[in-house]
Amino acid sequence: MFDDDRVLHPVGRLDRDSQGLLLLTNDGELTLRLTHPRYGLEKAYRVGLKPWPTRPFLKRLRQGVELEDGFAKPKLVKQANPESVELVLTEGRNREVRRIMEALGVEVTYLRRIRQGPLTLGALKIGKARPLRDDEVDRLREAVGLPPATARG
Repeated sequence: MFDDDRVLHPVGRLDRDSQGLLLLTNDGELTLRLTHPRYGLEKAYRVGLKPWPTRPFLKRLRQGVELEDGFAKPKLVKQANPESVELVLTEGRNREVRRIMEALGVEVTYLRRIRQGPLTLGALKIGKARPLRDDEVDRLREAVGLPPATARG
């Protein structure tokens, strides 16, 4: 059923200057599928920027940028409010959002992961945690091609 119910695996990472949704699980296969780029799990971020994003900037961001470890192009870009954008990525390379913004010459004032696959951060306060409901676990598993947890017996 689970690898070891005493060991929790982080699903991805957030650097110390970032905040937001971070999943922990004791299911190794689920961890692999949620983190490996082959499964294309979407991760959405709200990113505060300085200077504020303009239409030409958003156009450049949508086109993608060359980074030292390859081309990076968000799957989706939209302006969230005057000072921030929302990005959707599927790879999750190390500090990818920050490196994209640096390549475009803007400063990140805050970075928050607001969605991972079908799960959203919602109103959970900074530093707080909660267990996932069974239906949330099943939706996560479905998003990466695994059967529902309840079907595993």
